[in-house]
Amino acid sequence: MSTRALSREGRVARRGSRLGRLLRAGITGGGIFGYLFLYVPILILVVFSFNASRFVTTWSGFSLRWYGELFQNEAMMLALRNSLIVAVASTLISTVFGTMVALAMERHEFFGKLGFDALLYLPIIIPDISMAVMLLLFFVMSRITLGLTTIIISHVAFNISFVAVVVRARLVGFDRSLEEAAQDLGANELQTFWRVTLPLLMPAILGGALLAFTLSLDDFVITFFTAGVGSTTLPLRIYSMVKLGITPEINAISTLMLLASMTLLMLSLLLQRKGGGSVTDIA
Repeated sequence: MSTRALSREGRVARRGSRLGRLLRAGITGGGIFGYLFLYVPILILVVFSFNASRFVTTWSGFSLRWYGELFQNEAMMLALRNSLIVAVASTLISTVFGTMVALAMERHEFFGKLGFDALLYLPIIIPDISMAVMLLLFFVMSRITLGLTTIIISHVAFNISFVAVVVRARLVGFDRSLEEAAQDLGANELQTFWRVTLPLLMPAILGGALLAFTLSLDDFVITFFTAGVGSTTLPLRIYSMVKLGITPEINAISTLMLLASMTLLMLSLLLQRKGGGSVTDIA
């Protein structure tokens, strides 16, 4: 091969490597810009929740004033109480039913299983607004008075799917030989479930429960359509306050909700990761 051809190939290789570096730099820069675009406003909200000034655009010093006023606001505390009632009740119900659904779907064959499986994923796939309208129509046609009960039923309707998905992911790698060993040693089906199956599923069950609690606590769209008089939850209360203008008090409650949601989601992910290990490791 001639010297001229080698030189030409060298220039092409250098241009190719330079183009590759530019592409990598562009992708990295785009990713950094995306993260900044999404999270810098959240960071600003958290910082200004400690602002001593009433004006959210002017920093006048560090203060916990708005957190103190927040907990003295009776309407806000009532909304928090309603949110906790709804979240706890819907989480308990959806965790029990979601776990039962996951066990039935993974371990049994029955007529209509494929259709039920598709129906199970429907609340995860369809838009919240569609599900909210359907639930509202159901309550109106059933002549059920809107209130905390209808909100709890609505939250259970979508939380069951999330719990079932998490528990089913654990059941995929479940070693049935441990249950068979327990039965060989004289345990009946109930004892086997209580002493072997349930402890091994518990990390996934708790992870699904925490995820359901977080989704219920933060939900706005479905709650907005199914809430009645005297059943205002925290997201609905924040929405009514935002319509009158952003205040440091809204920044404070948003910061607390953000912290609670992130904590619960992190715990859920940790529990799911623990539940995703091998059965022998957990045992």
